[in-house]
Amino acid sequence: MEDVRDLKELQIDALREVANIGAGHAATALSQLTNRRIMISVPQINIVRLEEVPDLLGNPQDVVAAVLMHMLGDLTGRTLLLFPESVGRRVCDMLLRRPVGTTAVFDALEQSCLKEAGNILAGAYLNALSDFMGMLLLPSVPSLVVDLSAAVLTTTYLNFGHERDFVFCVETEFHIDSGEGLRGDFLLLPDLASLKAIFDAIRLT
Repeated sequence: MEDVRDLKELQIDALREVANIGAGHAATALSQLTNRRIMISVPQINIVRLEEVPDLLGNPQDVVAAVLMHMLGDLTGRTLLLFPESVGRRVCDMLLRRPVGTTAVFDALEQSCLKEAGNILAGAYLNALSDFMGMLLLPSVPSLVVDLSAAVLTTTYLNFGHERDFVFCVETEFHIDSGEGLRGDFLLLPDLASLKAIFDAIRLT
C-alpha cells in the first residue's frame, strides 16, 4: 500500500469537501428530527495508521459512547462514531428534546438515540463518498458500546484484523441553535481493497 503522505494537499481537500457535504446532509436530517437548527462542521480530516488513532482521540481512559457499523456495498469496511460520554448524553438530550443535563445513564431509549445519530451521520458520510466515487455504499444496522476509549479501539483492532493499514478520522463538530459545540470523531476503516479504491479515486482529483 502506498504511503498516505504521498497524497497532495489538494487531494486531502477534496476528501474534506466530501466529508463537509456529508456533514451538511446529516445536519439537515438531525434538524428535521429535533426541530432545532443544527450545524455540523468538519474542522479536520486525518488519514493515519491504525496504531496512531488513539493519539488523536485523547485520554485512553476516558469513557466514550461508540456506534459501530459495517460498510456494505461496492466497498467494505467499518465505521465507528465516537462521542465522549458527556457529549453522548448531550446528544441524547438533543434528540429527545429534553433539557440539557437530563440524561444521566444510557438506558434503552438513550442507546436507541445514539444508534440513530450514528446511523444518520454514517449514512450521510457514506452517501457523500458514494456520490464522489460513483459506487454504492451502505451502512449496516448499528451497534453501541459504552466503555473506555482504549477498550473500544482495542476491540475494533482485534475484530478488524491487521491488513487495514489506514483509518480516515473525520473530526465532527455539532453546533445547536448557533450555540455550544459538541465534538465527536467519525472513523472509516476500509478493508485493504476498498482503501486502495478510495486512494485511487482521491488521486484522480
